[in-house]
Amino acid sequence: MRRASLLVLLLPLLSGCIITDVAKTTVDVVSVPVKVVGKGIDAALPSQKRADEKRGRELRKADELRAREERLLAERCRKRRPLPGDVCPAPASVR
Repeated sequence: MRRASLLVLLLPLLSGCIITDVAKTTVDVVSVPVKVVGKGIDAALPSQKRADEKRGRELRKADELRAREERLLAERCRKRRPLPGDVCPAPASVR
């Protein structure tokens, strides 16, 4: 008898927790389709930021390649071993 009366007293307190949990679950269930569609759109269409980052990486890579080729050309010209397509500046005349 005592346990039953204790349960009756605690039931109103617990019901608030149960109602809150049910409300949260309902909100989660309703918002899931919106989140899924949003993720699909994000995956299908690249963001401008990602496109800018990719373009920046491509430009840096091309710049590094160009600089490396220029260093190799300068070294070949300095050692006087140019390749057939190299255009080396004329050596400075010594007085």
